[in-house]
Amino acid sequence: MTLDSATDAGIFARSFDDFVVEIGVASGRVVGVSFPDAVPDDAATDHALLERVAAYLDGEEDHFDDVQVALTVPTAQRSVLEATRNVPYGETVSVERLARLAGLDPEDDDDRRTVETALRENPVPLFVPDHRVEGPGATPPTVARLLRAIESS
Repeated sequence: MTLDSATDAGIFARSFDDFVVEIGVASGRVVGVSFPDAVPDDAATDHALLERVAAYLDGEEDHFDDVQVALTVPTAQRSVLEATRNVPYGETVSVERLARLAGLDPEDDDDRRTVETALRENPVPLFVPDHRVEGPGATPPTVARLLRAIESS
């Protein structure tokens, strides 16, 4: 999904049944996703991505793989997050499997730490679906469980 950098820049958020999704967009790319307790006062609530999130939460399958994201992370972490983006909708993988998908050695302590750090510091959860990995992630655990349940039904 190509975003119009002139009209789509800003902070957008919407409250859904169980949580709030906040999306930061700059230069036509998603630069941040968070799950605050409430919709921030300065956030707009109307954005095409929030419409897609709403449909996804209602059970419409969406991989979000066409959403352009800006990943300003170290190269090794980028490979982990790109591998995470390739985990199919409805599937869950282990940290070890994700390490292998990212070209890292799951038996190497440094590589495992790289994977876990990349997941915990994922700037754009949902669009880089760390909820599909059995391990630490930037998506809050209660939200991750809900997203896995949506994808498994």
